[in-house]
Amino acid sequence: MKQFKTLFIALALTLGATTFANAQSKVAHIATQELVETMPAYKDAMSQLEKLEKTYDAEIKDMLTEAQNTMQRYQSEAETVTEEENAKRASELQATERRIQEHSQRARQELQKKENDLIRPVIEKAREAIQKVAREQGFDYVLDSTTGTGVILADGKDLMADVKAELGM
Repeated sequence: MKQFKTLFIALALTLGATTFANAQSKVAHIATQELVETMPAYKDAMSQLEKLEKTYDAEIKDMLTEAQNTMQRYQSEAETVTEEENAKRASELQATERRIQEHSQRARQELQKKENDLIRPVIEKAREAIQKVAREQGFDYVLDSTTGTGVILADGKDLMADVKAELGM
């Protein structure tokens, strides 16, 4: 009976220790925004977006300049043309203004779409590298420690250097 009791206590302690060890999760952290912003592909994407934005800005600026020049010309000629012609010119200027606004809105939408198209693969590559490194090092969870995400760190492994090495940076 005494051996059974000892065996039972040993078994209970072993099971308890195993359960406790399994309940402990390994947690690491990484500032994903900082990681993504240091990736060469991100910098290339941002460069492409800047060029595209400058192109759209130049187009809109040209359209505005042309509209202003037309408006000034119409104003200087207003007294020499008929009321009917002035009304026609006013509606023409309003239509031009609408086209400029539509072009501006379309440009913003296209920039947003292009940004999503260019940045999504970079974020996905970073996420895959983080997962690979975390799995290799046996971490169950990786918290995003980017400022403003609400994660307050006391201890834990920062995976930044390991993930950068995985990405060849």
